[in-house]
Amino acid sequence: MTAPLIVTCDQTLLDELLRLGAAAGVSPSVAADAATGLAGWAAAPLVLVGADLAEELAELRPLRRDGVHVVSWGTFPAPAMRTALTLGAENVAELPQSGEWVVEQLTDLGDQRPRRARTLGVVGGSGGAGATVFAAALGQVAAAAGPAVVVDADPLGPGMDRVLGMEDRSGVRWDELCQTTGRLGATALRESLPRRDGLGVLTWYAGAPGTLQPFAVREVLSAAQRGHETVVVDLPRRHDGLLDEAIARCDEVLVVTRASVGGLASAARVVAGLPDAGAARLVLRGPGLDAADVARVVDTPVVAAMGDQRGLAESIDLGLGPVRTRRSPLARTAREVLGSVATRSAA
Repeated sequence: MTAPLIVTCDQTLLDELLRLGAAAGVSPSVAADAATGLAGWAAAPLVLVGADLAEELAELRPLRRDGVHVVSWGTFPAPAMRTALTLGAENVAELPQSGEWVVEQLTDLGDQRPRRARTLGVVGGSGGAGATVFAAALGQVAAAAGPAVVVDADPLGPGMDRVLGMEDRSGVRWDELCQTTGRLGATALRESLPRRDGLGVLTWYAGAPGTLQPFAVREVLSAAQRGHETVVVDLPRRHDGLLDEAIARCDEVLVVTRASVGGLASAARVVAGLPDAGAARLVLRGPGLDAADVARVVDTPVVAAMGDQRGLAESIDLGLGPVRTRRSPLARTAREVLGSVATRSAA
């Protein structure tokens, strides 16, 4: 991994950034002037620009890129905010109070996962369609190819850890994460969740229904996307600001519905209530209308159809999750959906 780059000639700021780099286990490169900083600008995975050299560096017109942050020692000077925007900085930070945030940024560099995982939201289009079970199946199948996580964003659901057979696994739940503030590190989140065979899960402890906070949803999904290859979000059917917050971070929203006139009529209402109906795709479950019939009922693409799976309840009760074999209807449909998402993303 190429070292992160620090661009500053402020010795106090530099000493603090090097100390934070040591805490994160990385050894940054240092540029004491703007010209040297420009030379290393493109190759560094992360650039921390001191407020003292930000304006000088901006005058050199470096290429826009991700991973640029402007930092200062003490109060961030107001004129430097405009300069940070010129540089295309993602964030500005004041030290020493933002030291923990800087450590998390540097720590995440040790994780060679994609910068943003493919993210799928799953929501029930009709009652009893099995959206939670399908979300769990997507997670199980995706985990066979790389680190995956299923995020349970439905407080009134059955509990994703139970569906996946991980209710006895140790790890953090929403209960703890909704009590914290600040930025979550990708590695820290991945390693703290209940996991099995490359699949992590985030849900609530058993008991009273939990609640979610917008800041927690935002930070969890951001960290999950940086630390995994696939993120699956089990969404509630009710529409509120939290649903919008989660959906805004999804590449596609899969609406799971029964292939009946009633089920599709309900699914059409769910799709209409989404903040971006164009991102919705239908997954049909059970016998009933075919894709051509569906097109006449609801104006939403169908990405997959699957039959009911025998022995599903037994598989979940045994703690195996919904995907017991690769040949099961859920496994085949999950592979089909994941493959189609990958194809559309590459197009």
